[in-house]
Amino acid sequence: MDVRDNFTDFTLASNYIMQLAIDEYQADRNWTRLIDRYWNLVEDLIGDPRAKQLPFMDNPLPTVGMVLTYLAWVLIIGPTYMRDRKPMQLTNTLFYYNLGQVLLSAYMFYEHLMAGWARGYSLTCQPVDYSDDQLSRRMFNLCYIYYLSKLSEFADTVFFVLRKKKSQISYLHLYHHSLTPIEAWILTKFLAGGNATLPNIINNFVHTLMYLYYMLSAMGPRYQKYLFWKQFLTELQIAQFVICIGHAINALLTDCAFPKFITFLLLCNASIFFVLFMNFYLENYRKQATAKAAQQEATALAASCQQEHDQQQQQVVSVESLPLKKQQ
Repeated sequence: MDVRDNFTDFTLASNYIMQLAIDEYQADRNWTRLIDRYWNLVEDLIGDPRAKQLPFMDNPLPTVGMVLTYLAWVLIIGPTYMRDRKPMQLTNTLFYYNLGQVLLSAYMFYEHLMAGWARGYSLTCQPVDYSDDQLSRRMFNLCYIYYLSKLSEFADTVFFVLRKKKSQISYLHLYHHSLTPIEAWILTKFLAGGNATLPNIINNFVHTLMYLYYMLSAMGPRYQKYLFWKQFLTELQIAQFVICIGHAINALLTDCAFPKFITFLLLCNASIFFVLFMNFYLENYRKQATAKAAQQEATALAASCQQEHDQQQQQVVSVESLPLKKQQ
């Protein structure tokens, strides 16, 4: 019997691994052996066997390495390379890249519906299906595509660096692009389906609109009139995290057969993103609203002053014309 046959519950298996690892460390205090043993247990007990043969899925080191390389390039290598160079335009590249992301996000949104969320998935509690039937395999394949898509989104920041759009590379941007590939790797490796895919389907919907906005923006000045909905896009992203927070809290408070620890991590992640996006929203759109109000007030004041000045000029002209009438 395979060792994983003894563990149909993710939480039970996780607790068993943790206790076994602690016992083994206390026995010989060998960190190398502990890590090796711990990872083998993770693989055997809670790793999805369907993921083992896929590229980058054997262990997290390739993904972590790609994230670190990404950070090194966008923070050090790229800016150093572009320091004495003019910003690149990349108009055609940006158009086709964003078009590709729109199509990919729309496809993943559709697949999330067809693989589960429109085929009987429960919004209140949906455990992971580890069987190899058609829908379960379809959702697993989709989770892997979702993981690869998060790696492809590194290009967002690369283009910002090449175009010298330093203001776009915020802490929120780097946090998001660094964390999501690791999250997607964990999803594919251990939890390819169930509750953990609700944030993904919402994210695919939001990204379809977001990359559509970027695509229109890359098409030049004559399309700027179609970009009035940028604030709505940020509000939609905030709504996304509110839904995810509510979904995670519900799973924690009910007897849901989905790992509580993973649910707690999803809740923490959604909460962090909510705070970061709210901060971004308030800093940008509240300032814009304040500046717009101040501009309107200044315009109104200037118009009032001009009107008063015109009235005074008319009175002066009227007074000066009185003696002339008498002489006539």
